[in-house]
Amino acid sequence: MGPERVAAPLALRTAVSDSRENRVARRGTVGSVLDTERCYRAVSSRDSRFDGVFITAVRTTGIYCRPSCPATTPRIRNVEFFTTAAAAQQHGYRACRRCLPDAVPGSPDWNTRSDLAARAMRLIGDGVVERDGVAGLAARLGYSERHLTRIVTAELGAGPLALARAHRAHTARLLIETTPMAMADIAFAAGFASVRQFNDTVREVYAVTPSVLRRESARRGPTPVAGTVSLRLPHREPFDGAGLLAHFAGRALDGVESLEDGVYRRTLRLPHGPASVAVHLGDSRPGFVRADLRLAEPRDLGPAVARLRRLLDLDADPVAVDELLGRDPVLAPRVAAIPGIRLPGAADGLEIAAKALLGQQVSVSAARTTGARLVAELGEELPAAVAGDGPALLFPSPEALAGAAIPGPTRRAAALTGLAAAVADGSLVLDAGRDPAGLRADLEALPGIGPWTAGYVAMRLLGDPDEPLLTDLAVRRGAAALGLPTDPAALADHALRWRPWRSYAATHLWRHS
Repeated sequence: MGPERVAAPLALRTAVSDSRENRVARRGTVGSVLDTERCYRAVSSRDSRFDGVFITAVRTTGIYCRPSCPATTPRIRNVEFFTTAAAAQQHGYRACRRCLPDAVPGSPDWNTRSDLAARAMRLIGDGVVERDGVAGLAARLGYSERHLTRIVTAELGAGPLALARAHRAHTARLLIETTPMAMADIAFAAGFASVRQFNDTVREVYAVTPSVLRRESARRGPTPVAGTVSLRLPHREPFDGAGLLAHFAGRALDGVESLEDGVYRRTLRLPHGPASVAVHLGDSRPGFVRADLRLAEPRDLGPAVARLRRLLDLDADPVAVDELLGRDPVLAPRVAAIPGIRLPGAADGLEIAAKALLGQQVSVSAARTTGARLVAELGEELPAAVAGDGPALLFPSPEALAGAAIPGPTRRAAALTGLAAAVADGSLVLDAGRDPAGLRADLEALPGIGPWTAGYVAMRLLGDPDEPLLTDLAVRRGAAALGLPTDPAALADHALRWRPWRSYAATHLWRHS
């Protein structure tokens, strides 16, 4: 699709001169105003790149859809656009059962933005409101409930409760369609306070009862198997699954991770219990990645999906990334050779921070060996029903790691135990709701952690798209191989043309090295 037809997904918002305060004052409106004409052109062309970026609501039918919905395109006077499904639901619209607008990649906004609304969205997706309520969400973000609700409503058209309700409805649909669980069990697993609330919400959002949703899903695919949740995790094309496989293969910790025949298996430490997952990255089917989950506690489905999406960078906008990086004549051949490159993320904050510390000034294989020893000595064993035929150990808890005898250099061992102790006592929070700058500052305040480690953790844990890591040896080797300057100052100056996607550029340089 050429630029004359429609803007790139991240350029769909109109430039408004209002201050944030003025937008917040207009409570109930969408603060980040969507450009109606550009959105409508995206809908008219049924461009799937925009799925998840905005929601199309049709006044005459009362239905909201993804932009690529195959239904007849409505007239522009009959549509309105929303940033989130929750906002459309608050305006009385129900989800289209033909295009399933909640089964799309998430908005790239939550990757590129680190403001309060984006951080809140990441934590809501991780199930914080279901576990701790809006008060807990506000406390995690460092704001009052009232201020958080005002800002999120102004930015996204719906408050935290409405966003969490939409998230619960999506989780319920997944459980209805992918498991044989009883409806009452699904209601509580999805976070609803009662079966009646569950039934009312499903009818309101999907216009059918839960039992009808299950019958319709049975006609579309095989009967769900007890104990396993099989998911199709959508993403935008192109998608460099081979690059993710290569990254995980080089850094997998025995006992926690394994790779075989294009399938990446790992264990997960989730809020209510352990889990394991098999991600089929070797599949060539476009548009989604297949994942098979085994959960000790069904309530963890939502957080598991959110973490897998961050781990695989499934909400990225690869076309926007490739278009900008491809303008640099030096990087253009690499972008053409590896379209849709992704940032490998993290399934656990402590795990990725520990891997970064263990990898300081040593080879990747040496870091893997040390990490595998720690897992074997301190890791917690999964129940056999959860582990299946994959890895069977969880990465050590912060409490276990803080009191362990870490092999290797004394300074590195002290840094790792100090990091674990800070996580254990709550003075350091490693989750997706962190602001990148704040996370880097907190990490660098700990003994033995420098800018490289802090930047690497921000890139992997938060999916920060603009962390260049120009002091990294592999990045400088890749730059030298491409004929770029190796002097840090000169390379930093050249890298300014890659903003806001310097993390993806660094990934290209890593691969080239």
